[in-house]
Amino acid sequence: MAFTAQDVKTLRERTGCGMMDCKKALTQADGDMDKAIDFLREQGLAKAAKKAARIAAEGVAFAMTNDEGTAGVALEVNAETDFVAKNADFQGFVKTVAQTVLAERPADVAELLTKNAQGTGMTVADLLQEKIQTIGENIIIRRFAVFDGAVSTYIHAGGKIAVMVKFDTDVAGSDEFKAYAKDIAMQVAAAAPSYLDKTQVPAEVLEHEKKIMTEQMINEGKPADKVEKIVMGKIGKYYEENCLVNQVFVKDSKVKVDQYTAQTAKSLGGSIAIVDFVRFEKGEGLEKREDDFAAEVASMVK
Repeated sequence: MAFTAQDVKTLRERTGCGMMDCKKALTQADGDMDKAIDFLREQGLAKAAKKAARIAAEGVAFAMTNDEGTAGVALEVNAETDFVAKNADFQGFVKTVAQTVLAERPADVAELLTKNAQGTGMTVADLLQEKIQTIGENIIIRRFAVFDGAVSTYIHAGGKIAVMVKFDTDVAGSDEFKAYAKDIAMQVAAAAPSYLDKTQVPAEVLEHEKKIMTEQMINEGKPADKVEKIVMGKIGKYYEENCLVNQVFVKDSKVKVDQYTAQTAKSLGGSIAIVDFVRFEKGEGLEKREDDFAAEVASMVK
């Protein structure tokens, strides 16, 4: 019995196995879907589908620039346990995914999965399924971002946080600029700004903050004619805490980030502007596994 490309796609969706494995299974089963599934299970390949239901909130945040230093990528790849982050096979997979993003420039993760993984001869989706099999955990490519131009990247605590910052500058090649750029990337990692500058704070967010601050001042019994002035002062503090260029520089509390930027540009005799940044923190906003290894083993015994 013959089978079609749609049959391969259906089998892949039902089992989570790679395309070539699905084609082989359907060939072995003479096109019979149920027999093909049995074949994959017998080969130990269909277990990836079961792993896909398990929570993956560990893994790594990763960032790198290309060899020419003209583009950068930041991404997060999740797994079930923090042990996987130290696995050389997993780390190699993450780097391959990053290289593929830089080379192929997919619009989103769904498109990324269809691209050929750099240096493997496989699609990212098929390579992902292979790693799920060999590593033994559910693995998810969660998110990525790409910047072109003068870019600096930084990875904190072995993959807990990944940062990428983009600059507009005419002094990108100097060692002093590279040191400055790394400082800014580390600033983003440490201080976790939400916005680049005041102009990026949404009006509704600002109004919400003002409303809360106003209510606080009224509840504290501040004079009505003083409340607005106090609130505006607090808004200034909000900018300092949440906007990168307005933050106090973590390596020198006497200056702010925009002042450090201006000082560096003057020293180099050029211009520097921070254009954009991303900060990915591993597992941010994801549900964590609450069971432990001992409990899992006990449940398997039962």
